[in-house]
Amino acid sequence: MTDLKVTDIEIGKTALVVIDLQQGIVDFGRQGAPYTSDQVIQNASKLANAFAEKGGFVALVRVSSSPDGKDALKPQTDQQPGIRQYPEDWDRIVPELASVKNAHVVTKRQWGAFYGTDLDLQLRRRSIDTIVLCGISTSIGVDTTAREAFQHGYQQIFAEDAMTALTREEHEYVCKYIFPRIGKIRTTDEIVSSLK
Repeated sequence: MTDLKVTDIEIGKTALVVIDLQQGIVDFGRQGAPYTSDQVIQNASKLANAFAEKGGFVALVRVSSSPDGKDALKPQTDQQPGIRQYPEDWDRIVPELASVKNAHVVTKRQWGAFYGTDLDLQLRRRSIDTIVLCGISTSIGVDTTAREAFQHGYQQIFAEDAMTALTREEHEYVCKYIFPRIGKIRTTDEIVSSLK
């Protein structure tokens, strides 16, 4: 695609990729900014159901690790690491999305959804060249996946109101300075109304 307009979203060539809308992430970030987790779940569900109704491909990405945690990244950082002991079912996809018909679940072990997963394989085997991206967090999982998708040559549409971060500043920085350089930013309603 050379000039992807908001009215040109071809369902057979486009996938919805939803990042980390899982129990432990949405519970931890209920008061996200600029949108709450509940708002993100509502908009992501609207997108997922619209894709499913039209026979589109939906990939629900979750982050997880083995029970012993030995496959988790352990970088030496200046900031204290986050939660190391996760509650049971923390990696379970939220119910609003878990019921989406024929959704493909991708399990990742790091921020981005491409490295070490079958996401690229599943997209290419379906001749998909464009992804609609949403989820939590705008500045971590969504941003990293977007950069990986860019490097893999995918066209991208970012559902700005179906993603959020811990702070408004994080969300707005990525949406203002990163996403416009590698894709197009749209609202959930604009995307849904443009699926054909």
